[in-house]
Amino acid sequence: PTATMARNDSIPHTTVGSATSASVILKPAGEGTGVIAGGATRTVLELAGVENVLSKQLGSDSLLNNARATVNALGKLRSPAQVAQLRGKSVRQLFGLDDVTKKVDTV
Repeated sequence: PTATMARNDSIPHTTVGSATSASVILKPAGEGTGVIAGGATRTVLELAGVENVLSKQLGSDSLLNNARATVNALGKLRSPAQVAQLRGKSVRQLFGLDDVTKKVDTV
């Protein structure tokens, strides 16, 4: 499977992946930031084609477990279209751009 990408070759949202005692936090980054990651996490992100991302490794110092945690985090990514389909809404409704989601009953 390929990683879900945003327009600026980043990830669409923050995600956390884990493998054994290793955890990796991935956050989207602005254009031109580059891959801010160390060790195996950097390698996995570059091979996945992610160009702008911030990351933090927590827990284990094991290169293999950090790589597995990164792959796990990338596998959890969802595009706005996928989330909208899961919720039975349009992408515009998901972001509050349609009038359907803006109606609020006041007491």
